[in-house]
Amino acid sequence: MSNVTTNIKAIRDIMRKDTGVDGDAQRISQLVWMLFMKIFADKEEEWAITIEDYQSPIPENLKWQHWASDEEGLTGDALMDFVNNELFPALKEIDITIGPQARIIRSVFEDTYNYMKNGTLFRQVINNVNKIDFNISTERHLFNDLYETILKELQNAGSSGEYYTPRAVTQFMVDITNPQLGETILDPACGTGGFLTCSIEHVRSQVNNSAEAEILQKSIKGIEKKPLPHLLCTTNLMLHGFNLPSVRRDNYLNKPYSDWSGKDKVDVILTNPPFGGVEEDGTETNFPQKFRTKETADLFLVLILKLLKEGGRAAVVLPDGTLFGEGVKTRIKEELLEKCNLHTIVRLPNGVFNPYTGIKTNLLFFGKGTPTKDIWFFEHPYPVGVKSYNKGKPIHINEFDLEKAWWNNREESPNAWKVSVEEIKARNFNLDIKNPHREADDLASPEVLLKNYRATEAKITTIQDEIVKVLTQALK
Repeated sequence: MSNVTTNIKAIRDIMRKDTGVDGDAQRISQLVWMLFMKIFADKEEEWAITIEDYQSPIPENLKWQHWASDEEGLTGDALMDFVNNELFPALKEIDITIGPQARIIRSVFEDTYNYMKNGTLFRQVINNVNKIDFNISTERHLFNDLYETILKELQNAGSSGEYYTPRAVTQFMVDITNPQLGETILDPACGTGGFLTCSIEHVRSQVNNSAEAEILQKSIKGIEKKPLPHLLCTTNLMLHGFNLPSVRRDNYLNKPYSDWSGKDKVDVILTNPPFGGVEEDGTETNFPQKFRTKETADLFLVLILKLLKEGGRAAVVLPDGTLFGEGVKTRIKEELLEKCNLHTIVRLPNGVFNPYTGIKTNLLFFGKGTPTKDIWFFEHPYPVGVKSYNKGKPIHINEFDLEKAWWNNREESPNAWKVSVEEIKARNFNLDIKNPHREADDLASPEVLLKNYRATEAKITTIQDEIVKVLTQALK
């Protein structure tokens, strides 16, 4: 076990003894704001050398080095008094005109809280955090791996589980979408930053000098409305070498649809918008009448169509409900097929998002600028011997080698089939099309099930009538 893993485990064990930290979500929030401050302190050491005339936005007495780095420093009631009555009030109100780093600190701490109540336990946690040096590349890489584990733990933190998309899914979507250096990349509901960090890693292989590194820094944008995932995402991007993570605390659905202009449009959108969620009253009025709904995923799909540049491309995770839904969903799908080439839908099996939801999901890949003519469907199979995914056996990136091998040389197969847009229109834009090669094996469509049920019901009625007839004759 690495030193980083040992330290984080020790921190968790200490926090569990504190009466103020209630549950996984609070424990993770507490851990991450402290890690953020430590990472920021380590980064400032680096910036002092690499950035000419660098000025820290944090007053000297509030810097991590001043109050936390001495293992025999502030502790007990004095530490809690300082954190609750000096540190947090100051960071929440930090002057954002000082510079971009100040804006990041303000956005991180505006809705972040200190949950720990025992100053002695707090000092023990701080001392363990201090054992991690984020300027050592090996420790930073180890922590990146551990960070994935922390994010997975959100699955057990109630509704916080919505923030985590399996790494294999984000990696596959980024690999296929293939963002390039100089393209603007957006996740309008970025959660903890899985799509953003995958995109950074993908594009960074194209970076050859400091000027190109700066282009990459300016091309990644994320929006997240909830404080905990925003904090996680900002910290995550800093660990991936972003000095000024462009992650805003905001809800893109709150801006009127008509206010979005050309300067807001981007080349690539990669996202897993929250589904099953309902937006607050009035949010839908920001959208044109024909698209008004409170369903979060539907509104995000409308927004994505607006924010993509002509020639831009997107990969989006959506539930089965979007595919077969009617009413507003039908109008949104009609808009999608008219404005974009929805060339591929990858149908994922049950369990990909286990353990916190069993909803079946789909990966939609489309490009803006030309209407859809045909849609290819690809049914992602379970690996041999696997009947479902779970926390211990999640979906793996290597499984998507099947799709990657097929992608640029498409042919019908037991997993792949093509449907024309004319057929889609005849189905009233119902995109929930079952694999025609597996009809004998798989559960039939709702229409077929209903037809079979009615046939069975009629058969039972006939048999009942015959039994009554026989009994009546016998009793005569």
